[in-house]
Amino acid sequence: MKAMILAAGRGERMRPLTDACPKPLLEVRGRPLIVWHILNLVRAGIHDIVINHSYLGHMLEEALGDGSQYGARIQYSHEPTPLETAGGIANALHLLGDEPFVALSGDIYAPYFDFTQVFDALPDKDAVGQPIPADKRDIAWLYLTPNPWHNPEGDFGIDMYTLSNEGDPKWNFGNIGVYRREMFDGIAPGEFVKFGPLMRKFIAQGRVGGEIYHGPWVNVGTVRQLEELNAPLAKRSGQ
Repeated sequence: MKAMILAAGRGERMRPLTDACPKPLLEVRGRPLIVWHILNLVRAGIHDIVINHSYLGHMLEEALGDGSQYGARIQYSHEPTPLETAGGIANALHLLGDEPFVALSGDIYAPYFDFTQVFDALPDKDAVGQPIPADKRDIAWLYLTPNPWHNPEGDFGIDMYTLSNEGDPKWNFGNIGVYRREMFDGIAPGEFVKFGPLMRKFIAQGRVGGEIYHGPWVNVGTVRQLEELNAPLAKRSGQ
């Protein structure tokens, strides 16, 4: 399985820090956000990683290189203009191959997420070993989290591992998911496409599964959040 780390955002709410540094390279507890992901992916046996970038993308390539320093093999997908999540994934399909892949945001902090669980997220056979017809298979598997303060209403309902656009309660999408490439086949390379409407279409068809992740998870969206995450480290160093 391959992985894609989404790193093309501008990070407007993190300014002025992101004026001179792409958001995924901002450090949390001693290492860049994106490096936490790379190390966790490699630990799970996922070595082939695609990273999309746009704003200050050259800094990501300079810092991470080909990934060998982490035991990874990194390829990059440059977007002259950011294409949003679905557009960015579609633009990189030629690097991701034909099999299901995991994709995650480069600006979340989930240091203990176990990526070994993603290998069985989208099976092609049912519980008794019979092939599942292509049009009946889940096309995506999302990891949800308890709702953070910035998304109190949540995104999706879930019942018996099947997601719904309605439902009570709703849970926050944790920006980690496993996808089949056919989900993005209708999007042309370089096309700007948002993730939400596309995902809701397949959820309405009953083709998106998921589960709830209760481990540490933070969408690092503001300078204050970054400072709070780094507070224990600053305290130990006497800052």
